[in-house]
Amino acid sequence: MTYAFPTGGLPKQSESPESTAIFTTAYACLPARTHRDIVTSLLPGWTKTRAWIFARPLSGFAETFAQYAIELGRDGGSASPEPDSNAQAILFVADGHGRLTINQEQHDLRAGSYAYIPAGAQWTLWNTSDHLFKVHWIRKRWEPASGLTHPPVLVTHDDDHPPVAMPDTNGVWATTRFVDSNDMRHDCHVNIVTLQPGGRIPFAETHIMEHGLYILQGTADYLLNTDWVKVGPGDFLWLRAFCPQACIATGQEPFRYLLYKDVNRHPKL
Repeated sequence: MTYAFPTGGLPKQSESPESTAIFTTAYACLPARTHRDIVTSLLPGWTKTRAWIFARPLSGFAETFAQYAIELGRDGGSASPEPDSNAQAILFVADGHGRLTINQEQHDLRAGSYAYIPAGAQWTLWNTSDHLFKVHWIRKRWEPASGLTHPPVLVTHDDDHPPVAMPDTNGVWATTRFVDSNDMRHDCHVNIVTLQPGGRIPFAETHIMEHGLYILQGTADYLLNTDWVKVGPGDFLWLRAFCPQACIATGQEPFRYLLYKDVNRHPKL
């Protein structure tokens, strides 16, 4: 498997600034070519690390989550990565090798590794190689609910979770679910959706879940509200709740994306 990640750098002066970047009240499309060095941030408590921040809670934009791509240099990382004790974390490794320690238990990570870290857990993350360690990081405040405790720590790998085909699709549309979708302790899911070339979401989904969507592999035509947008590896999409969406996978390889959505809680009134 290949997993896209920002390449950084800077376009040549000969390139046109015209872009397919789109920002609306219903959705945003941040193409891979916009994820350059000049839009990275340094983070308090992290060393030899830079971050692309694709989504953050903001009026008229993301409401439930923040989504990063963090690049750790040699010996880079953090002994105190999370500033909010109420925040849970989902990590997905795009490239490189690192060590995640959660409540004093160590886990060696590689491309395709997935980790769920509950709110309040003590964790650290370090690059353990001479090469860059590239990680997708999603943060969300955990929402308590009557009778529910925090979900447990989970560290697993993409290879250990075969995609489950959607009904009546002959396997051309499938979802990799890392946690049990019936586990009500989770108030968000981060899955990988895979569509084979020509596969499609054959209706305009319109639902309460907000989405953060990072394209890991392949290309597609994606319906966002009323617009069809061509997307590819490294593009990031934000979809507001109830924004109509559908897609058709194009090209000669699978179309895969890392998908965040908020679930299993009543709307706040």
